[in-house]
Amino acid sequence: MGHRTKTIAWDSVNHVNYKASVNLMTGQAEIKAKLRTLQGLVPSGYALALHVRYTTPTFLFQTYDREWLDYYSQHGFVMTDPAVHWGFVNRGTRTWAELADSDSAGVFKAAADHGLNYGIACAMGEQASPSICAFARSDREFTQAETDEIMGHLIEIHELTDNLKALSPETAKALKEMSIFYTHPTND
Repeated sequence: MGHRTKTIAWDSVNHVNYKASVNLMTGQAEIKAKLRTLQGLVPSGYALALHVRYTTPTFLFQTYDREWLDYYSQHGFVMTDPAVHWGFVNRGTRTWAELADSDSAGVFKAAADHGLNYGIACAMGEQASPSICAFARSDREFTQAETDEIMGHLIEIHELTDNLKALSPETAKALKEMSIFYTHPTND
């Protein structure tokens, strides 16, 4: 029994399609790897709202427990969350403790009631398209080294997803699907 080999004519169209496919897989793989790394650095979860335009993120990745996500949503906390408010007007990082005085709605207390005792807010990007993110843990404050490492990964993710118009339709679709997957993980 012999093996059959199929010969493919390699032309410029195939080359362009191959390059686009490799770039799509590389970009997706790089973003997935960064998200997995962040998940390992952040024991209690995170929310990444990437490239917020007006009030809507282009991509939203969340790994908090479903109970907290539902509670946060049901109480409309995004409208009063000090981390979100801070991120719209500032760039860099702040601990939740540093933002606690501006928490008149009790978002951080509610988070603590759900085991999210310590956190950091991070924001980067241009005013027209900022990425605003929050990270939590139950046991202690983040160290400065951990905060710096998290921010480094965030900057890379922000840059990888920077210009939706420059992304191929396939890449944009795949990122949106990844966003949905991370926000609503399956129990597989």
